Amino acid sequence: MLDEVERWLTRRSWSAADRPLDRLTAAKRCTKVSVVLPALNEEATVGDIVVAIRRDLMEAVPLVDELVVVDSGSTDRTAEVAAKAGARVVHRDTILRRIPALPGKGEVLWRSLLATSGEIVCFVDADLKDFSTDFVSGIVGPLLTEPDVHFVKAMYDRPLGAAPGQGGRVTELVARPLLNLHWPQLAGFVQPLGGEYAARRSLLERLPFPVGYGVELGLLVDALQTVGLDALAQVDVGSRRHRHQDGLALGRMAAAIYRTAQLRLSRGHLVRPELTQFERGPDGFVPRTFPVDTEERPPMREVAEYEARRAA
Repeated sequence: MLDEVERWLTRRSWSAADRPLDRLTAAKRCTKVSVVLPALNEEATVGDIVVAIRRDLMEAVPLVDELVVVDSGSTDRTAEVAAKAGARVVHRDTILRRIPALPGKGEVLWRSLLATSGEIVCFVDADLKDFSTDFVSGIVGPLLTEPDVHFVKAMYDRPLGAAPGQGGRVTELVARPLLNLHWPQLAGFVQPLGGEYAARRSLLERLPFPVGYGVELGLLVDALQTVGLDALAQVDVGSRRHRHQDGLALGRMAAAIYRTAQLRLSRGHLVRPELTQFERGPDGFVPRTFPVDTEERPPMREVAEYEARRAA
């Protein structure tokens, strides 16, 4: 590990307990904090997350000003459950109608910048189980108390069933090797692909957003190149439990993440942006080919509607 990264770990890695809520609310002053939950068929968990954030961080203390669930086309009761729990629910397709929406988490996060107004934007996955509001207050905290910090990732244990520390398989097999080899300044991040992170809007609006699974790696790499390592940080929020995906879905995720890294290394194009996987059928293995995400959205400040809102 680079000496620079070892120094960064001591200066920019904290625990959620390091910043109690009373300290954060005192530091908040007039800063507006928006929390965004991207959601696709998460009716089983999204309501509990919304209830906890409203209870602990909006009603008990005035830390969060805006709580938005962006539904990316759920076919279950996600939108209904989230609204009943107290979130403002916005459908992905109603944001920036001029540009047809693409499938993918990164698309939802990108569009959420037009659906929110906070100077600090906090993203939280909607499939978390046993949710703790430390996931929000922990990563928002450094942005309120450290003026030089612009981007904060959550770090946590990721159990896989009953096995501790075995979650995050794509992180360990794909993302961590890529980062250590090509962006060694980012080697200190415990959960580089984690879906819980907060940033200043002034940074997010300058970054391109990969539309799919590559969004977390893309934002982290681009944030490093835009504001530098010392403006990045991470906060320990405990343990993260969520719905795990099967091996084939993880393969597609890995391909998208590799493509995101490759694009940033060369700004070139994949020769064949597709991934073929195999599933056993009645007559043997059957190949199935999936497209690898190849689209990215431009920095939001280059979008006319966003600039018009800023000027209003």
